[in-house]
Amino acid sequence: MITISEANSSDFKTIQEITYITWPDTYGPFILKEQLDYMLEKFYNDATLTDNLTNKNHHFLLAKENEICIGFASYEPDYLGEKIIRLHKIYLFPEAQGKGAGKLLISEIEKIAGKLNHHSISLNVNRFNKAFNFYKKIGFDCIGEEDIELDFGYLMEDFKMLKKLS
Repeated sequence: MITISEANSSDFKTIQEITYITWPDTYGPFILKEQLDYMLEKFYNDATLTDNLTNKNHHFLLAKENEICIGFASYEPDYLGEKIIRLHKIYLFPEAQGKGAGKLLISEIEKIAGKLNHHSISLNVNRFNKAFNFYKKIGFDCIGEEDIELDFGYLMEDFKMLKKLS
């Protein structure tokens, strides 16, 4: 059985472990290893995760199967001052994908959005990431594209997606 629980700073090592295993599988086919390593260090070091949790109003959820963590998500309510929840991250170990944990994480975020009277969930997904199809299947619409420049000439090439909640 898969359960969803709230994470805190004591779970950062688990979040980092999931990310460091998942990212090469997810992005390795289309992002250079140097960029992958740079982004992992930039986005998942302890200081950045702490800043996200304590200063940027990010919340983290863990997905566990039989008490073993198999994935996580992070979201931000009131994104850009609007009644939107921003899904910043959702990653599952490769062997855990397809078991429903991703849908459960999104479902939990939808419940939270309802309690907060938020009308939508927004996210960015890399244009080459197969997760795009997952998001489409569960009701997200592609509303545009966005290229985000990082240091060293690295580029994040994303689709912008939105799911309107009833």
